[in-house]
Amino acid sequence: MEETNFFTSEEYQKLFVLYKQLSWSTRDTLQRNDYRKLKKHLTNAIIQGNLPRNVFGMNPVIRDLQTALIVTNEIGMKRASILSIMLHHAIRNNAYTLDMVKTEYGDDVAKIIYGLVRINDLYAKNPTIESENFRNLLLSFAEDMQVILIMIADRVNLMRQIKDTNQIDARTRVAQESEYLYAPIAHKLGLYKLKSELEDLSLKYTEHEIYYFIKDKLNQTKASRDKYIAEFIQPVQKKLEEAGLKFHMKGRTKSIYSIYQKMKKQNCSFEGVYDLFAIRIILDASPEKEKQLCWQVYSIVTDMYKPNPNRLRDWLSVPKSNGYESLHTTVMGPQGKWVEVQIRTERMDAIAERGLAAHWRYKGVKNENGIDEWLKTIRETLESTDSDTEAISQFKLELYEDEVFVFTPKGDLFKLPKGATVLDFAFTIHSQLGCHCIGAKVNGKVAPIRQQLFSGDQVEIITSNTQSPKRDWLNIVTTSKARTKIRQALKEIQALQIEFAKETMERRFKNRKITYDETIMMRLIKKLGYKNVTDFYQDIADYKLDVNEVCDKFSDMQRVKTEPNDNYQTVSAETYNLQQDEEQNYKDDILVIDRDLKGIDFQLAKCCNPIYGDDVFGFVTVKGGIKIHRRDCPNAKEMKARFPYRIVRARWAGKSIGKKYPITLHIVGQDDIGIVTNITSIINKEEDITLRSISIDSNDGLFSGMLTIMVDETSKLIALIKKLKTVKGVKQIIR
Repeated sequence: MEETNFFTSEEYQKLFVLYKQLSWSTRDTLQRNDYRKLKKHLTNAIIQGNLPRNVFGMNPVIRDLQTALIVTNEIGMKRASILSIMLHHAIRNNAYTLDMVKTEYGDDVAKIIYGLVRINDLYAKNPTIESENFRNLLLSFAEDMQVILIMIADRVNLMRQIKDTNQIDARTRVAQESEYLYAPIAHKLGLYKLKSELEDLSLKYTEHEIYYFIKDKLNQTKASRDKYIAEFIQPVQKKLEEAGLKFHMKGRTKSIYSIYQKMKKQNCSFEGVYDLFAIRIILDASPEKEKQLCWQVYSIVTDMYKPNPNRLRDWLSVPKSNGYESLHTTVMGPQGKWVEVQIRTERMDAIAERGLAAHWRYKGVKNENGIDEWLKTIRETLESTDSDTEAISQFKLELYEDEVFVFTPKGDLFKLPKGATVLDFAFTIHSQLGCHCIGAKVNGKVAPIRQQLFSGDQVEIITSNTQSPKRDWLNIVTTSKARTKIRQALKEIQALQIEFAKETMERRFKNRKITYDETIMMRLIKKLGYKNVTDFYQDIADYKLDVNEVCDKFSDMQRVKTEPNDNYQTVSAETYNLQQDEEQNYKDDILVIDRDLKGIDFQLAKCCNPIYGDDVFGFVTVKGGIKIHRRDCPNAKEMKARFPYRIVRARWAGKSIGKKYPITLHIVGQDDIGIVTNITSIINKEEDITLRSISIDSNDGLFSGMLTIMVDETSKLIALIKKLKTVKGVKQIIR
């Protein structure tokens, strides 16, 4: 690279050292011509003089090289991330364009640079570093998680380089940002070493005296601490070797920041923090034996040293949400001192130490979108030398979303977002289970579908074959899977209802011997105020529109169309009055219906089920018998129009004939809890009324029921209907 006044002599020497280190570290990552093109573009950007130094006077090229080394060696990122780091300053300062990046390096590099530019622009507009909302906003803007990892690496690099700066105020601001913003995100991603370094350096720059006080104390006690660790480890090591285990052990001193936080939380001195260090036992174990061997080590350690039952942390069975797996216990060691023991395998330790744990899902936690397979691809991509990071680039971070972990009765563990309900859990397990869910047993207690779940809850879903999804369920669920499945089910239900309504209409037309005419039907639908056919049939399915009324209106329109002239008066469904026509056309004889009626064969029509007290008429059948119909029978108007000579006036005798008749009532109302119980309770209290059958179905927040009762006269039926209408939720009762 050409020497210019852009570099000081010291920076120029550092430039070549860093460039060689990066070349060596990325020899299996970057492509052969990447170095040549990168050198050319950086040289052009420097010559143009558009790369500004930050408030600390840091050279941007040097800084980017240092950051690239961190993401390569300490995080394990690949080609696209490294090139993005080296080129993003040139893009921000218009020395290079994204189109040029796409052409020279590929879309993946351009996408990361675009994210870095957006984040830097957003960051410049919002200086409120303590705000949780800012952290969430920052994460939501970083659609590619590599952008977040690069920003963390850059912040670690910045914190390392500003230890000797004279810009104290600026350093304090950067340190505070690191503690409030970057360290929590690093922790969420599983970058524990970088997270601890950010916290320690932040404390060093903001609380200088406290930091060095704790550091000096640790240095003073280091010899005695090392001696104690050796005394503790020796017998444990012997027992583990006798058990034939492959392992290694090491002591880990708690970070200075963690010690300070514990001193504040417990309001104690340095000497009062008893767990200044931890013993870590790391096993060489195959994946299928990891848990077994960890618990075996736990048994050996706790047999030798008495454990504190309140300090057991089992992150083997239920790992942390960022993928951390380990078994922690605190035991009473020699000299009566408490010692924390961490037990894990090589794989678990590699994840915890190196990071990227947030990208890996732990065994046993099931997910709704096939994310486990995707995350496996992420891991393979990051660990391989392949530069294809398309899977990573398409991932949108939602690290700020809290999670809850819920168990099934069999012990299976499911992850759900915070605020998830029983209904969400049902759909997470299986779509059909969700569609038929009516509630659950949460920790042994019955709970409704809208009850919110919390981590540790054990949930057993309760279902019913008569249950189906309702539109208000969309206001109950929080997961995307549940919403999608509910919408699909509602569409299927609507399609079935419309098909059933069409079949009902066709059967009614056929029974009444009405010839269907598509043109007339379309005119009728428009006349009734419907903009489309779907809404028309949906109202029929929901019993908001009576099929018989539709048939009557259709017949009237059809009759008007087929009348040869105006000499025939058209009788509309609205003005037709059966009783007036009877008085004009019926015979003067009246059939009196009595139990002892002799010489006449009569039956009660099944189409309208008349009972004592109903206004009725007789209809002479082809075989000579008489069928008794109610005046408001659906078939009455057609019979009068087609066979007026067969109509017979009829009435009941002066008193009930003492027989009970089956009556079917159609009830529609809101799907409230206990409504069926209230309805049946009222019927059972009636002395002369018997409930024969009941069928209830629910749909879209409404229930529709068919009740068949045995009753002997109309007055009792009318009284019962009035009582049923007083039940909360009942909207309509149709006989």
